[in-house]
Amino acid sequence: MRKYILNSSIIGAAIGAFSAIQTTRKGPRDWRLILMWISWAITVALAIGSVMQQDEDARELEDS
Repeated sequence: MRKYILNSSIIGAAIGAFSAIQTTRKGPRDWRLILMWISWAITVALAIGSVMQQDEDARELEDS
């Protein structure tokens, strides 16, 4: 769990979520808002995938 919380890409995605929430609360509700949330979801998916790939690579090096 620590590998996910302390990863810089996950932290960046969390900051992006804060920005998206603020924009949702204060900004206009139009198609750009939907794109912002889709972009954030893709960022989170890539961040999690990156951490999983790094963990898998580290395990392969340990086993070798």
